[in-house]
Amino acid sequence: MANYLTPEEIIAINKETLAEIKAKKADSFKVLSSMKISKLLEAVEAKTGNIYDKAVVLLKGLVQEHPFASGNRRTAMLAVIRFLRFNCIEPKIKEEPKILQGVRENYYKDEEIKSWLQGGDMREFKR
Repeated sequence: MANYLTPEEIIAINKETLAEIKAKKADSFKVLSSMKISKLLEAVEAKTGNIYDKAVVLLKGLVQEHPFASGNRRTAMLAVIRFLRFNCIEPKIKEEPKILQGVRENYYKDEEIKSWLQGGDMREFKR
């Protein structure tokens, strides 16, 4: 049985992220939609497959649904890492910010993202 993050934990991750990793001066903590976060976490729980399949849903949802005013991609990355650790998996993700931009723009297929989350290489994001 999998362990899941709560909406409150996701919100706390965003707040922590913005405090620790300032990318822009205008970064500010603001939840745009608690409902999007709740629906996303329901989708993560409902997803069939293994923990990595569920992690793909979490990553894509936070990046694409944009539930926060700032830091959605950073929050998504940290939330996935915490989710994997919460389920006794030490992440082997090769972090590359452009990959998250590709996720946002639906450039990658779910299987590619899953492989990347498992420590595999990801093809370069190109527009």
